[in-house]
Amino acid sequence: MTMDEMSVAQVATEHPLATKVFARYGIDFCCGGNNILRQACEEKGLELGAVVEEIRKESSSSSDRAERWDEAPLEDLVTHILAAYHRPLDKELPRLEAMARKVREVHRDKADKMLSDVLSVYLALKAELQDHMAKEEQILFPMILRGQGAMADGPIMMMRQEHDAAAAALRRLRELTNGYEVPAEACNTWRALWHGLRALETSLHEHIHLENNI
Repeated sequence: MTMDEMSVAQVATEHPLATKVFARYGIDFCCGGNNILRQACEEKGLELGAVVEEIRKESSSSSDRAERWDEAPLEDLVTHILAAYHRPLDKELPRLEAMARKVREVHRDKADKMLSDVLSVYLALKAELQDHMAKEEQILFPMILRGQGAMADGPIMMMRQEHDAAAAALRRLRELTNGYEVPAEACNTWRALWHGLRALETSLHEHIHLENNI
């Protein structure tokens, strides 16, 4: 099967560095990963051949280690998800909340509604992520590691629904911030908040891709 006939999730799985290309063009490779790459490019108004070539160049020229997690033992994948995504979020989520509150308080005279909406959407996302990770760590991951994955249809369905909700919150944050475009009047904290939220979006897309598609 050629790359243009594969789903976006398949491409991201077999060519892990393709996620960098997808992130650049806003192609959903986690919750929307079932779309065929050709269809995803058409929806974004992108030339399929150019995207495929960019993926090939990224994969061949990058010095990054492109781990094929679909070929790794499940125990290794779970350990990676915990170390690379769950534990960093323990610190990053409160840090972003503190910045969002500070920016809203200091700059409410400039963009009160937008900053208040950003804070509200972010706080809901933070609470959902913390609850979601706790359920994965206490229920789903132990079942998988005990070899009971075939009995985990209920928890898996719930996790997928929560992933969809998180993805919707990320889209809303991107809309509210105009694609994280930094306003001319932004202070250093405001700039850092936009940078942190953009990085959170990238990380969560990779995180959800591993859990949904692998």
